[in-house]
Amino acid sequence: MSELADAYRRWLGEVWRGDLEALRELCTPDFVGHWPDRDVRGVEAVAERIGQTFQLFEDVTTEMKAGPVVDGTLVAAHWTFTGTYRGGIPGATAAPGTRVSFTGMDMVRAEGGLFAEYWVVSDVFGLMTRLGAIPG
Repeated sequence: MSELADAYRRWLGEVWRGDLEALRELCTPDFVGHWPDRDVRGVEAVAERIGQTFQLFEDVTTEMKAGPVVDGTLVAAHWTFTGTYRGGIPGATAAPGTRVSFTGMDMVRAEGGLFAEYWVVSDVFGLMTRLGAIPG
């Protein structure tokens, strides 16, 4: 397996399970994360953005469903995120303690063996529906 595939496994299996220190080993200092609603620049800002997930969810697991597919400096994968809702999403009617899952896809671009750029697309609509934040 390639080094980038192994790095992506760490990304999904460590970073997205709460080990935000792993970002320093996996990413360039000027790393850019592209979320559908905004771009986040720098490892510290990305750690803060990802950390917001763990303010809303605990007992997080991430499971790779397809991939990682490596093509040169690009890595792509499909995943499922599962976590226990802590509460705190405006308008959500689900009780804290509700277990939810949603799926998504990542693409990551590497420079010199480190991740430099990240794009994520996930089923936030499905998640918000399951949490009762939007009508189903």
